[in-house]
Amino acid sequence: MAASWRLGCDPRLLRYLVGFPGCRSVGLVKVALGWSVSRGAYWRWFHSTQWLRGEWPGLSQLLCSCFVGEAVSAGDALCEIETDKAVVTLDASDDGILAKIVVEEGSKNIRLGSLIGLIVEEGEDWKHVEIPKDVGPPPPVSKPSEPRPSPEPQISIPVKKEHIPGTLRFRLSPAARNILEKHSLDASQGTATGPRGIFTKEDALRLVQLKQTGKITESRPTPAPAATPTAPSPLQTTAGPSYPRPMIPPVSTPGQPNAVGTFTEIPASNIRRVIAKRLTESKSTVPHAYATADCDLGAVLKVRQDLVKDDIKVSVNDFIIKAAAVTLKQMPDVNVSWDGEGPKQLPFIDISVAVATDKGLLTPIIKDAAAKGIQEIADSVKALSKKARDGKLLPEEYQGGSFSISNLGMFGIDEFTAVINPPQACILAVGRFRPVLKLTEDEEGNAKLQQRQLITVTMSSDSRVVDDELATRFLKSFKANLENPIRLA
Repeated sequence: MAASWRLGCDPRLLRYLVGFPGCRSVGLVKVALGWSVSRGAYWRWFHSTQWLRGEWPGLSQLLCSCFVGEAVSAGDALCEIETDKAVVTLDASDDGILAKIVVEEGSKNIRLGSLIGLIVEEGEDWKHVEIPKDVGPPPPVSKPSEPRPSPEPQISIPVKKEHIPGTLRFRLSPAARNILEKHSLDASQGTATGPRGIFTKEDALRLVQLKQTGKITESRPTPAPAATPTAPSPLQTTAGPSYPRPMIPPVSTPGQPNAVGTFTEIPASNIRRVIAKRLTESKSTVPHAYATADCDLGAVLKVRQDLVKDDIKVSVNDFIIKAAAVTLKQMPDVNVSWDGEGPKQLPFIDISVAVATDKGLLTPIIKDAAAKGIQEIADSVKALSKKARDGKLLPEEYQGGSFSISNLGMFGIDEFTAVINPPQACILAVGRFRPVLKLTEDEEGNAKLQQRQLITVTMSSDSRVVDDELATRFLKSFKANLENPIRLA
C-alpha cells in the first residue's frame, strides 16, 4: 500500500489525511495559530546523497534531497520546511520505504495540497508504485509564452496636404483661411503681419484687393498624388523628447565583471520580503514618537560581577529585559497594543528581543518576563537566539509579544531609534554602555569628577496609545529600576 505525502506547513500537525483509500497525504494547511504559507516554503529532504531540482508556479517553495528506496521509520525526519520566519521538520508517521519523490528539489511556489512523495509499506514493490489517479506530479515549469501582438485597430488617418517645396508656410487665423479659400489665394503671395508671424484677416483682405486690381493672379496649386494612408510605425509615432532621457542600466552577466552602468540583482528571501512589508506599514501608518534617557549601569555591573563569581553568566541585556518587564508590570497603561480600531490592554508581559540573523531581523519572545529571574531570562535568550539563527523558531516563539527591545550596543552604537513592530505600541532601542566623567559631590560636599558607566536608551512609542507624558514616566521608572537592581528581585 502506497502512502502519498503532500506538502504541509503546520508545525504541530503536518500530517493531513485525505479521502482516497489507503493513502495518507500532508497538505498545505493553516495552523490554528494563524501561521500559513503565503509566499513560500523552502524544503530539504534528509536521508540522501542524490539531489534533484525543479520549479513551477504556485504557493510554496521546495528544496528536496532524498534517496528513493530507503527505509524510513516513524518519527524519522523526512524534510525541512522553511517559511517566512521558521524552519519546521516534517517527520514520518509510519514505517515504510520512500518509493517516489514527486516534487523535485529546488521547486518553488508549490500549490496547496500538491503531492510531494510516496511511501510504501515494507515488502511491497516500491520500484513500480503508481501515483494515485486523483493527483499527479506538478506540471513542469513552462517558459512564459511571448504575448502575441494584438491586431491593431484600423484607424482612419487623415491624408495631410503635401507641402509644395519652395513655398512659404504661414500660421493662418480662421478668418484669413476662409477668405483665402473663398478667393483661391495662397498666403505665400502676401506678408504676415500678425503677432508671432500669424497671417491675419487684414493680410488676407489685402491680398483680395491686389487680386481685384490685377496685381496678382489666382493660386491653383497642382494637386499632389493621393497618398495611401498607412499606419505610422511606433518609431514614427513616438516622438523623442528634446532632452536626453536617463537609460535603465542593463543587468550584469553572472560570472563576468560588471560593466560600466550595470547592476546586480539580489534575490530577496521570504523573510526579507516580510520585514520590508512590515517596516513600510509601520513607518507609514504608525505615528512614532521618541524619548531618550541615560541610565547609570554602575550597580548592574557590580551585581553582574558578583554573579560571575558564583558561575552565573548573565548579560547587561538580560537586566534590561527584566527592568522593562518590571516597569510594564508597574505601568500597565504602556503594555497595550493597537488593533486598528482602538487600544487594547494586554494581560501578559511578553518581551520580544530583536536577534540579527543572516536572513534578517527576527524577534523571539521571552514569555512572562516579569515573573522570571535574571538567570532564567538569560537562558531563554540564549536558546531562542540560537534557534533564530538556525532557522528553527516555531511560530508561537516569535508571534505576538507586547513590548520589543533592540540592542545594538555590541556593535558599538551609542544610540539609535527603532521602528515599532505592530500591533505593539513600543520598542526600546539600547546603545552601548560607555564611560563618562560626571561631576559629583563627596560626603563632605566637595565637588569631584567620577567615572560613570552610562547607557542611552530611546523608546519609540505609538502616539495613538502612548502619549509623550506616559512615555516620559515610563522611561523615568525604567531608569530607576535599572539603576537599582534590588527592585528587579
